[in-house]
Amino acid sequence: QVVLVESGGGSVQSGGSLRLSCVASIVGSTTYYLAWFRQAPGKEREGIAAVANDGRAMYADSVKGRFTISQEDTDNPHEQELVLQMSSLKPDDTAVYYCAARPAWALPMVLTYVQYWGQGTQVTVSS
Repeated sequence: QVVLVESGGGSVQSGGSLRLSCVASIVGSTTYYLAWFRQAPGKEREGIAAVANDGRAMYADSVKGRFTISQEDTDNPHEQELVLQMSSLKPDDTAVYYCAARPAWALPMVLTYVQYWGQGTQVTVSS
């Protein structure tokens, strides 16, 4: 069982920065890996950043060099915090951002492999 709760987001001008956080509560023996997806108005949901099975950070080309994904343990052994630090934001980054969890056997940033989703948080970038 995985519960994902996002926070952060909001409105910012082009060139600005925002920080998204996702607290993941994972109970059970299955190993899950976390990622960030986003869905812009009228577009499909897409994976933009993920933690690979070996701990490496992976990024979509659209955000590479501007976004940084990181994962930290918390005081609760059943919780992890996933952070997406976004900089040099553009109006095209406007979307609802989702935290997602996939099992270890699944490919990262592939929509159909995600088993758990957060509630989403809105990011709006104005020009």
